[in-house]
Amino acid sequence: MDGTSGRVMADRYFVAHPIGGGRVTLDGPEGHHLAHVMRAKAGMEVVLFDGSGTEFLAQVLSVRRSAAELEVVARREVDRESAVTLTLGVSLPKGDRQKWLVEKVVELGLRRLVPLMTSRSVAQAGADAVKRLDRAVIEASKQCGRNRLMTVDAPQSWPDFVAATRGVSCRLLAHPDVTGAGASLPSAAPQQVVAAVGPEGGFAEQEVEEAIVAGWQTVSLGPRILRVETAAVVLATWATTNYRATP
Repeated sequence: MDGTSGRVMADRYFVAHPIGGGRVTLDGPEGHHLAHVMRAKAGMEVVLFDGSGTEFLAQVLSVRRSAAELEVVARREVDRESAVTLTLGVSLPKGDRQKWLVEKVVELGLRRLVPLMTSRSVAQAGADAVKRLDRAVIEASKQCGRNRLMTVDAPQSWPDFVAATRGVSCRLLAHPDVTGAGASLPSAAPQQVVAAVGPEGGFAEQEVEEAIVAGWQTVSLGPRILRVETAAVVLATWATTNYRATP
């Protein structure tokens, strides 16, 4: 369902290479889903996107074993991105909670996710884990209508992340010892926001001090202890809501 109009959207499929128009071959997991799960037939209409920000209305021409040939019939420039460029550094939780976190922040319009390695981290995002998260990004983007893919970076240590984001004016650190979320935050909506959520045990005192010295603003997410994925959603929602007027 299109959340802005109530209109039912056509099934969406991601194409891993740039779509220039004309004929498109859909293979891999996307082709398998179209051919075997949706049991596509010639004439069926779907929406394709390649992560560039554009979506394409296409019609199925033929279906093979695990692939489909389609013809692009219309090109549409549809911007469903958040107004603010939001990067979230997060010490990932374990197991399926990682996928849930990715799904929700994609829906909220996050541009970039950076798995953090902190002193209290409980899960490490290796190459295979990042690959799984990339797939979760595609699935969530198909569902929510985004035409640009959120980036999942390679894991970074906390000191490296602090150093790499030093030039960003608005940097928010979720820290439960702080009262009054949003105190001393920029009055004008910034074009770029970096936020960070620590592991279940929170950031270590040394890590918090390192961020404060580097100019980060600590914010409280309330009096209750939140799971990592809940904190990530709350912080992302807060940032995208408060800074949504950014041009």
